[in-house]
Amino acid sequence: MSELALSSPLDLLQGASILQPADRNPAECYFRSLSRSGSKTMLGKVQRALRLIGWTQDVRAFAWQEFRYQHLSALKTMLSETGLSPGTINCTLAALRGIARAGFNLGQISSEDFARLATIKPVHGTTLPAGRALDHGELVALFRVCAQDPSPAGHRDAAILAILYGSGCRRSEIVDLDLSDFDPPTGELKIHGKGSRERLGYATNGSRDGLSEWLKIRGAEEGALFVPIRKDGRLSIRRMSSMGVYNLLRKRCRQAGVKACSPHDFRRTFVGDLLDAGADISSVQKLAGHASVTTTQRYDRRPEAAKRKAAELLHVPFQSCGS
Repeated sequence: MSELALSSPLDLLQGASILQPADRNPAECYFRSLSRSGSKTMLGKVQRALRLIGWTQDVRAFAWQEFRYQHLSALKTMLSETGLSPGTINCTLAALRGIARAGFNLGQISSEDFARLATIKPVHGTTLPAGRALDHGELVALFRVCAQDPSPAGHRDAAILAILYGSGCRRSEIVDLDLSDFDPPTGELKIHGKGSRERLGYATNGSRDGLSEWLKIRGAEEGALFVPIRKDGRLSIRRMSSMGVYNLLRKRCRQAGVKACSPHDFRRTFVGDLLDAGADISSVQKLAGHASVTTTQRYDRRPEAAKRKAAELLHVPFQSCGS
């Protein structure tokens, strides 16, 4: 069996010119084991990794049956040199190992070779969370422009913003919500999270009011909770795309004069504001659907406020030039 030469993409092409059947293809088996959003995310990371070695074809056509320790090790080094965050690199390595595990389960990679792959350690380092937190004035401005829009889109967008901030949903979780997932009497939301993990969120006060107003327009037809709206104002009872949520937020930011932000910034604000208000971090972790409390801690602004207060105890005797 020939080894893959990472410095020569032509060698890779010779070993992967024919796609394996789906049920025998390690990459196909791995991606099918993930959720829809997870599969899309991991596919993008694997594509980016393989582009580093000149591979531009379908990742499923790569010679995964020949993937070994030296190849993953080399890719780890190349990814580290791109300036990507440690979290992104480790997520990519996890995807590559996941494909190798599928190859092992399919009998295409030996137990010895797979064990060697598993010895490659993640990269170390920490980065600040991406994005930013919104302040109260920005939230008020965004809800104001939605309230000034009397069309169905104004009501829908206000309800989406209310759930993004009030429940900390990811945008993929927003579009996966069904009408049956919301219980109006209790405000409970059954949220379909990453890795097929469900959790309960809560639409309270303004969030519940926003949803209630939207449901008066949406109606009681079964299906997606948030739906596309045509130019003539009619509703299509089908699921929105996650990009649709991103685009509507960009539009409302522009209208409100608010600095551009992403749906994940609402999630970051949700976690930070709850912790600032004194909520227990374990409860916030469960509400946010974080697998580890360490992830929740990254959004905790209180240590930074304490550090800022400590830094202000010092007096820097700066003097302006010429004074």
